[in-house]
Amino acid sequence: MKILLAEDDFASRKFMYKYLSRYGDCDITVNGLEALEAFQMGLAEGDPYQLICLDVMMPEMDGYQALCKIREIEKEKGIKGDKAVKIIMTTALNEEKNVKKAFNMNCTAYSGKPVDTEKFELLLKKIGLIT
Repeated sequence: MKILLAEDDFASRKFMYKYLSRYGDCDITVNGLEALEAFQMGLAEGDPYQLICLDVMMPEMDGYQALCKIREIEKEKGIKGDKAVKIIMTTALNEEKNVKKAFNMNCTAYSGKPVDTEKFELLLKKIGLIT
């Protein structure tokens, strides 16, 4: 599996990189703008990401903005259903309004921080990325 991690906090980025690397090749970006560029590069090279983990609060472009842009690009290119990248929003903002906002923007799942690896593994199973 090809994974993209967008996380601006060093400690969270290091933890999630180590955790996600057991499931596949993991690339790292530190803001939403870099995540969007990496997503576009993957598509252009014919090697798209299967999973993107987006932190909500990032500089340059936040996770919501990156999510919106990624879904716009997929729509423009006719990428839908199982072909669309799975996007998990990761954040300490666990208020209902933030969760609803992410799902209204078509995220695949939402995971609170600090990330509980057992729950995250169940989430990856639920969305069909691992067995």
